[in-house]
Amino acid sequence: MEIEIKKFLFDIFESIISIESYLGKKRDFNIYLNDKMLRRAIEREFEIIGEALNRIDKLEPSIKISSKKQIISVRNKVIHGYDKIDNEIIWGIIVRHLPALKIEIESLLH
Repeated sequence: MEIEIKKFLFDIFESIISIESYLGKKRDFNIYLNDKMLRRAIEREFEIIGEALNRIDKLEPSIKISSKKQIISVRNKVIHGYDKIDNEIIWGIIVRHLPALKIEIESLLH
């Protein structure tokens, strides 16, 4: 695996860890919803994750990451549709999809 791809994988992993850190152990949608700075920080991490996946896909499309296209799509929505971000969808991604992505990225890094 190319060093550049490993760098992008590390960036994704680091963003996932950051999201987990921002939310802490007590993951509460109402706290997320009412904290604009927290929402913006997490949205930025999704931008990084999506952009890194996009770059990986361009360099080595054969790398299997489930929901790769959907994650890239979320990145595009966060950047280009900032005024139409659905907080419930972002929260659903955090709860349902981020843990699986973390496992996949860890596996690819090792």
